Amino acid sequence: MKELPKISEAEWEVMKLLWKTNSLTSEKIIASLSEYNDWSDQTIKTFITRLIKKGAIGYEKTGRVYNYYPLVSEDECVKSENEFFLKKVYNGALNMLFTKFLEEENLSINEIEELENILKDKKEKKLPD
Repeated sequence: MKELPKISEAEWEVMKLLWKTNSLTSEKIIASLSEYNDWSDQTIKTFITRLIKKGAIGYEKTGRVYNYYPLVSEDECVKSENEFFLKKVYNGALNMLFTKFLEEENLSINEIEELENILKDKKEKKLPD
């Protein structure tokens, strides 16, 4: 797997927009993020510039308009972040993560059944035919 850029929490907001739409101008990014953040236009432009330098997004210039698009997939980034968190907090022990989560979370019957089904499917795929 290729080395993925380290994306800050604020930069993730830009990435989520681009993953959802696949291509946006800086004006549309600014308008979307300004709806629920108190970031200035310049702050958002800084996030865009950082993401370009990190190789997380690219752009295409058409006239005076720049369209930004993701260069890394959401799945790749989520997987990388999950692995980083697991190593950092649980020393790579996935069972410890799940145990802690299940002990502390108040799950509904539907959520428990869904987790049981996921584990059952995972187990069946691991068993030899």
